[in-house]
Amino acid sequence: MLTVLEPESLYPDTALEQRIMGDGVRILTGSAKKSLMELPDELCAEVEGLMTLRLAVPAEALAKFPKLKVVIRMGVGYDRVDRAECARRGIAVCNVPDYGTQEVADTAIALTVALRRGLVLHHDAQRQDPPAAWGVIQNPIVRRFDVQTFGVLGLGRIGTAAALRAKALGFKVAFYDPALPNGADRAIGVQRLDSLEALMAASDVLSIHCPLTRNTRGLVGAKELALLPKNAVVINTARGPILDVDALEAGLRSGHIAAAGLDVLPVEPPVDPIPNLLRAYRAKEPWLMGRLVIMPHVAFHSPEAWDDIRLKSAETMRDVLVRGLKTNVIPPEGD
Repeated sequence: MLTVLEPESLYPDTALEQRIMGDGVRILTGSAKKSLMELPDELCAEVEGLMTLRLAVPAEALAKFPKLKVVIRMGVGYDRVDRAECARRGIAVCNVPDYGTQEVADTAIALTVALRRGLVLHHDAQRQDPPAAWGVIQNPIVRRFDVQTFGVLGLGRIGTAAALRAKALGFKVAFYDPALPNGADRAIGVQRLDSLEALMAASDVLSIHCPLTRNTRGLVGAKELALLPKNAVVINTARGPILDVDALEAGLRSGHIAAAGLDVLPVEPPVDPIPNLLRAYRAKEPWLMGRLVIMPHVAFHSPEAWDDIRLKSAETMRDVLVRGLKTNVIPPEGD
């Protein structure tokens, strides 16, 4: 009998997982809150399949699982799994790429609309004491959609969904994704650009949707942000370390960047020393009024998305561990 461990006890029972994986799989749950290292060695010693959502899977944690064959990251990103160590041991690493697509794309667009239509700007102004004058605030944040280009960095499932939503709202849409085969732009009617620099120069709104890998860590820094048109808006619903938040702060302070919406930060949850941008945001410094929205990595969230995570993770574990298929397996060299 195979043994699968869900170390975070995310759901009230394991009935759905048992139905999907079958009687030949024993499903155990744990109570790890912060680290897999909290789990007892005798439990880990039995496990062939590991399913994690928030917990990192570094080499030292992998060493606790001598029989491990499959790690399922219950989400899209897989940067918390030590893929090099998994590859060395022959452990398959999988993600769940087709959940939360609508929610994350909707959030990217919602942040864009809230900033570009002045919702955040006027909301912040009217809750001041005393409130700002009743009426229009002249500010370069506010723009008509159809005079802007919505730039998508990474045209995967979520990037494509965001691009289609932006297009429906009237934006011109362009993207950069060197991993995507030719023809993807024609399939959805958006413009493909052949370099990151070209995307930056074109993007009145930059929306980041690429995975975090060694090649994308720090991909959008001071040099890239400086290429954006003046008064651009930056949206990040992907991974925090892709975007240099210190460079973003400098761009916001200088006025070159009009506003930003961030669902992700380089370190989550933030710990001291927190980024200066987050410190200014929490202090409600006047220069940031109406210009910044920060969310705690919840763009994926909806009851339906949580159901999808559960179902699709169980199906992926069944396919790979029980049936020997390659469903959602991340290639070791795919960085």
